[in-house]
Amino acid sequence: MKVLFMGDVVGKPGVTAVRTLLPKLIARHSVDLVIANAENSEGGAGISPESAEALLASEVNLLTSGNHFWTKKQILPWVEDNPHLLLRPANYPKGAPGRGHTVIQTPDGRKLGVLNLEGRVNMKPLDNPFTVAPELVAELRKQTPCILVDMHCEATSEKNAMGAHLDGKVSAVVGTHTHVQTADERILPGGTAYITDVGMCGPLDSVIGMKKESSIERFITLRHVPYELAKNLVYLQGVLIDMDDKTGKARGIERVREHLPGT
Repeated sequence: MKVLFMGDVVGKPGVTAVRTLLPKLIARHSVDLVIANAENSEGGAGISPESAEALLASEVNLLTSGNHFWTKKQILPWVEDNPHLLLRPANYPKGAPGRGHTVIQTPDGRKLGVLNLEGRVNMKPLDNPFTVAPELVAELRKQTPCILVDMHCEATSEKNAMGAHLDGKVSAVVGTHTHVQTADERILPGGTAYITDVGMCGPLDSVIGMKKESSIERFITLRHVPYELAKNLVYLQGVLIDMDDKTGKARGIERVREHLPGT
């Protein structure tokens, strides 16, 4: 099973990159399933029904998210109607809208479990992802040995620790949230594919997707300056993971970095 996971989709530039570049990537690499973290797909922060549906219409099979899941209120009724199309981190308290894990299928019936988690270092004091994860992984393994975990967090140490924590229990642990693609993709000793951050789908001539000038002014003045989406040098970034259907072990992980022509 070949799975393409794409990093945080940032606003219209990121959505456009996915819609334009994804079909060619699927054909070139014979991709079976596609997942994208969509938490910044509406205006650079949050998800709307329109941005979610635009990505799903572009051959994306499942959307994950993170701390910006709640930014756009209009997504809440949509996700209640589509709980298996968009995940929120599983370690939010019980009673939170949506769900944090699901199983998706290839056209020929092969199954992939997906678990969405959010870190706690320099983020919200959610339920402990290190205790939540093993229980949900065990639940998913009842249906399939192939499991991918989106670890959405700030600290590289927390992502590394989750990779080690779940090594041999899941097929892949991929990091999101920081929007900067790291060069540490590898197969861990137990057979789990790992990367600290898959990057973003958005403009690289920016500060993590936003216009450079506003970010620099924030750092200089320490005042709130509204962010604006950047537009130039748009890339689709992610990872391609090859999984053994029978054992769930990863056989390979490869970084993906595709430029959107004309940007």
